Amino acid sequence: MLASGAPSSLLEYWFAPLLAFAMVGVLALLLRWTFSRGASLVTRRPVRGRADEYGLLVVVSEPATFVEAELQRRQLVDAGVRATLAPTTDGPRVLVFPEDEGVARALLR
Repeated sequence: MLASGAPSSLLEYWFAPLLAFAMVGVLALLLRWTFSRGASLVTRRPVRGRADEYGLLVVVSEPATFVEAELQRRQLVDAGVRATLAPTTDGPRVLVFPEDEGVARALLR
């Protein structure tokens, strides 16, 4: 009877600690994932840069306020020109792609 009961008790003896270590490992992985510094689901505030830090886009207008800049951007978009409003360190700027620069300047005059 002792020989038949030995494997059962040995399994019971190692099962509880192994299960406990496995659960602690799973909890550690979940906490590491939860508190990691990865991509956030909340968008960050846009960083203000200089007007020349916007890649291919060129400045076509330097209005004094964001309201004027948005009105100019809407005017360009309504005319079919792809335009964007960027908050730069020097104030709001209306930016377009280089191939649309001439048309944009003509529309804003």
